[in-house]
Amino acid sequence: MALEASTEPLGLTVGDLLNLPPTTDIVTAGKAFGMGSTKAYQLAKAGQFPCKVVRPGGSYRVVTADMLRVLCVPESTEDAVAA
Repeated sequence: MALEASTEPLGLTVGDLLNLPPTTDIVTAGKAFGMGSTKAYQLAKAGQFPCKVVRPGGSYRVVTADMLRVLCVPESTEDAVAA
């Protein structure tokens, strides 16, 4: 059986990022940085994910505000228009 390439884009748009809740799962955060889930989990486990990761109940959650800061995304569309 041949593997087919995914047609789904790896990254997220600015609109997608601005609509995220206060924390998001590690897979979604990895997509924002252009990486797959395996790499995102590896970096989180090693304490090397590019932004703040918290572990409530053993799961990996990324603080959205910190992710937006690292990606240089303004936290509101008003900030984006003013820039």
